[in-house]
Amino acid sequence: MLTLPPSVRVYVAAEPTDLRKSFDGLSALVAQCFGADPLCGHLFVFRNRRGDQIRILFWDRTGYMLVAKKLACGRFHLAREVPQGATHVEVESAELSLMLEGLDLSTATRRKRWRPKRAETEKTPSENGTPCLSGASWIHGAPDDRAARTARQATRRH
Repeated sequence: MLTLPPSVRVYVAAEPTDLRKSFDGLSALVAQCFGADPLCGHLFVFRNRRGDQIRILFWDRTGYMLVAKKLACGRFHLAREVPQGATHVEVESAELSLMLEGLDLSTATRRKRWRPKRAETEKTPSENGTPCLSGASWIHGAPDDRAARTARQATRRH
């Protein structure tokens, strides 16, 4: 299992990627499609069209690191549905570990867990204008449902 610090985010590309690209090509995709700084230290995951290969790109303070895996049989599956129009989705490191094992988590259910509220300094890039994806769990390109969640909580209290 991968053990990553909580400050490291894992982003998986929604669309298949040409994995003949190497460090520079994938870092350009991170900047274009993800809208992120490839030097921010987060993990950026790319799958091929068949779904049997995966590449993980990240910056480790001295240079790019590229991790590759090809399944002998089977496919890599995302643990959740990708919203229409989203370019990528954020997953937890545990989900990435299971995905790298080739497990299909689409039928698994996730129990509700307590999560601390986001601090004002932890905003999504669209909220604070930073190129690095350092916000809390969110899906790029999908509408933010915090307002709806707050409204539901307010009606429960009354």
